[in-house]
Amino acid sequence: MMGPLRRPRLPEPPEPGSVALAAEDVTVRRGGTTILDGVDLELRHGETLVLVGPNGAGKSTLLAALAGDTAPASGRVALHGRPLGAWTAREQAMRRAVLPQRHSLAFGFTVEEVVRMGRAPWAGTPAEDEDDTVVTSALHAADVAAFAERRFTSLSGGEQARAALARVLAQRAATVLLDEPTAALDIGHQEHVLTLLRAEAAAGRAVLAVVHDLGLAAAHADRVAVLSRGRVAACGPPARVMTADLLSDVYRHPIEVLPHPRTSRPLILSERPAAPPEETP
Repeated sequence: MMGPLRRPRLPEPPEPGSVALAAEDVTVRRGGTTILDGVDLELRHGETLVLVGPNGAGKSTLLAALAGDTAPASGRVALHGRPLGAWTAREQAMRRAVLPQRHSLAFGFTVEEVVRMGRAPWAGTPAEDEDDTVVTSALHAADVAAFAERRFTSLSGGEQARAALARVLAQRAATVLLDEPTAALDIGHQEHVLTLLRAEAAAGRAVLAVVHDLGLAAAHADRVAVLSRGRVAACGPPARVMTADLLSDVYRHPIEVLPHPRTSRPLILSERPAAPPEETP
C-alpha cells in the first residue's frame, strides 16, 4: 500500500557565490563512445557561465547531464549540494529551469499558455499567488507580450525561441540552464537575451548557457568554459581563457583575439589573409 505523498521541499533563497550546480568527475558514454570524460565544473549563484567549443565537444551533453536528462556512466551531478536523485522531479523543477535546443508542441497552445506552463512546479504553494504577475513579467522580458494570444505553432523560429525563454523565466528557478538560447535570433535579440541573462545572474540566479558565437560569449560571460573532445580545456574569465593559441588549437582553425576598443573584452575573429590593396582609379 502506498503511503502519503511527501510535500515538496521548497527552496531557500540562494546565497550569492554559493554553488548552485556541480559536475563532479562526470563521464558520459553512448554506444561505446565517450562523450564526456571526467568533467568537473561548478556553477555559482550570481554568475553567467557560458559553455563554448566546436561541434561534438560535448557542450549539449554536459548541459543535459547537469539538467538530469542524461545519466552519467560515472561521477555525479549535485544540485544545491545534494545529488540530483535526492530531489524529486518537482523539487528539481523548483530549483532549476532548462531551455532545450528545440521547441516543439503537438497542440495549439497560445504563447501565454506556454509561458504559464513554467509555473507548474509552484501549484499549491504560496508562490502560486504570483502566477499572473510573473507570467506578465516574463512575456515582457522576453519581448513576446505583443503576440501573447497567438498560437505558439504560428510563430517564426526566433519568436518561438523567445516564447520558450519566457517560459523558463516564468519558472523562477534559482538556476537556469539554456542550450543555444540565441541560435535562431537576429543580432538585436541576441544581445537582448544575453543582456537579460546577465541581469538574471546579477539578481542572484545561476545562469549557464551553451553559446556557439564566441564573440557573444566573450562579451557577456562572467566565466567561459571551453570544451574540447569531452573535456574542459579551460575555464575562467573571458580575457584569460579566450586566447588565440587556445581557441586556434581547440577549433583547429587559426583565430585572432583582439581587445574591444571600449570594453577591452576579447573580440574573436577568424584569421584571414590580408586583402589585396584597392586600385586607385
